[in-house]
Amino acid sequence: MTTPWGEVELTRFPEDPRDRLRAWDASDAYLLRHLAEEEVPLTGTVVVVGDRWGALVTALAGHRPTQITDSFLGQEATRANLARAGVEPGAVRLLTTQDPPPERVDVLLVRVPKSLALLEDQLLRLAPAVHADTVVIGTGMVKEIHTSTLRLFERILGPTRTSLARQKARLIFCTPDPALERPANPWPYSYALPDGLGAVSGRPVVNHAGVFCADRLDIGTRFFLRHLPGPGAGRVVDLGCGNGVVGTAVALADPTAEVLFVDESFQAVASAEATYKANGVPGHAEFRVGDGLAGVASGSVDLVLNNPPFHSHQATTDTTAWRMFTGAKRALRPGGELWVIGNRHLGYHLKLKRLFGNSETVASDPKFVVLRAVKRG
Repeated sequence: MTTPWGEVELTRFPEDPRDRLRAWDASDAYLLRHLAEEEVPLTGTVVVVGDRWGALVTALAGHRPTQITDSFLGQEATRANLARAGVEPGAVRLLTTQDPPPERVDVLLVRVPKSLALLEDQLLRLAPAVHADTVVIGTGMVKEIHTSTLRLFERILGPTRTSLARQKARLIFCTPDPALERPANPWPYSYALPDGLGAVSGRPVVNHAGVFCADRLDIGTRFFLRHLPGPGAGRVVDLGCGNGVVGTAVALADPTAEVLFVDESFQAVASAEATYKANGVPGHAEFRVGDGLAGVASGSVDLVLNNPPFHSHQATTDTTAWRMFTGAKRALRPGGELWVIGNRHLGYHLKLKRLFGNSETVASDPKFVVLRAVKRG
């Protein structure tokens, strides 16, 4: 990416030469050009929220910014991109959405996230650190910035306007109003599950902002909960756990199960742990933010439960699902099973047959299918 401060070589994480998706987009470039052309003072504490693969903080590393991200993969990409650019360790402070934010923010740069709830939560968490002279600029693709996005900035920080669009990207300019009466932060949000879902029927679920379907149970998970395997699995992984309702259901049905909750979202793993604790499950559980099953010993797992995402930000891709499936096969012991829920049209049964040599349909309806693959040998 060419920036006003020179060219930087950027990759996503995990790095894959076959991946044609870039680690930056026009909104990143637009913001960086604006900062240079308008000579925006990048002094004091510079905070960058939602920097997807580290493009912004890598370009601005000379100003010692702080990055706040919900993505483990994004944070790892940032580390790699900073190292590749020769940035000295510690020049960029890397925080997660679960870490306490800086106490004072002088420049706030926001890459608008896909989730409006995550934007709301982050702006509310950062608002006490913002003062009248704080420079606040958001950026995103035109299709990502809506009237509701601008209203959030106005409601939480102060008067807001947008720029003209360039290369299908737009900037958001917000003037902080310290006298503004801010709303209370509604996150995390909790609700009780409906009946008919087995062990978790009527049970509480806790959702931090940005977690998939945070205000209700999505229909795919609802279908999965009705068709989970019975007790006696042993060591179970809720892979891509989200709010942890699937792994919690397993633990409630079988107190002898050891459940590992894994997600690349810091918000999701925090939600899963909160959901598990809210249900007072007596069994053993582990909560891990990471890159799928990387770090889990080969042949150490009896059962993997997975509802894989088929989007990477705005791009539709099966790359994540394939990596989850291959990771599951490696981690499973011989005879261990991978159970997957997905939309029928995604054709996961073909991928599982190719990888495991087998795939069985456990349950299906007009929209979803639950598949089971067994690791042979």
